[in-house]
Amino acid sequence: MTEATFTFRVEEELQQRFTIAAKARDRTGAQLLRDFMRDFVQTQQDAADHADWFRRQVQAGLESASAGKLVPAGDVEAEFAKRREQTLQRVRAKS
Repeated sequence: MTEATFTFRVEEELQQRFTIAAKARDRTGAQLLRDFMRDFVQTQQDAADHADWFRRQVQAGLESASAGKLVPAGDVEAEFAKRREQTLQRVRAKS
């Protein structure tokens, strides 16, 4: 793994408080900053992956609708009303 130095400015008080907080957790500031950076990069990748998945889902829905593969809203409502009632019955039976 190639390493690089990351230099930035921060208020002295914040740096001191961060160092104290890191030491209290038996970590160095550099370790925590690397962790924060990894978490940030992963969060951004997860968001991009979700956005891609969502776009694919929307496109699939649009294509399905264009092909006439639609379910009337009333049918969907009836199906989920039935499912809700079944769930309520199971919950009541456990009580």
